[in-house]
Amino acid sequence: MTKSLAHKLGQGLTPQGFIDAMTKNQEAFLSWGDKFAWADEDDKEFFESLNNRDDLRCVILAADWCGDVVRNVPVVLKALENSGVPVEFLVQEEHMDVQDQFLTLGGRSIPVVIFVDTGGFVLGTWGPRPTYVQEPMVKFKKENPDREAPDYQTNLAETRKEIMARYGEGTDYQQLIVKELRELISSF
Repeated sequence: MTKSLAHKLGQGLTPQGFIDAMTKNQEAFLSWGDKFAWADEDDKEFFESLNNRDDLRCVILAADWCGDVVRNVPVVLKALENSGVPVEFLVQEEHMDVQDQFLTLGGRSIPVVIFVDTGGFVLGTWGPRPTYVQEPMVKFKKENPDREAPDYQTNLAETRKEIMARYGEGTDYQQLIVKELRELISSF
């Protein structure tokens, strides 16, 4: 089935509108954005070169309570800041129909960064985490299919610890997002 967000384009919040509406984690969200720096001039030029394209739109499915949104979406916004690509936010709870079109490992995970063309046709998605950070969750889901298993919650807690360790204390993970977004956008 071809995915389209044509019926949603223009219904979302602006990035500033999303930030202003945040009731949780606003300070942390802004802080991760403030810490962003381009590690590679080539990447910065790539994103700036998107100004030459008028066919891309970015729709971000997000919510202010989600730690991955707080850490990762500011990086997406910084990467796209000078790209000329219009960005809008759909708050997860208000757009569950969209969430259910974009499941991660069979579950509702955010953020989902969705790139569409001007008609709303979905070109590609990114999220909820950089691949390296997401690997423990992929492994967990494969090895723990039974949510009722006695060790499920313990294993999930261990997996979340590993994810946090992979994020690390600093901002190194941000360059993974930049590289993955560049690779994705380059494919269409």
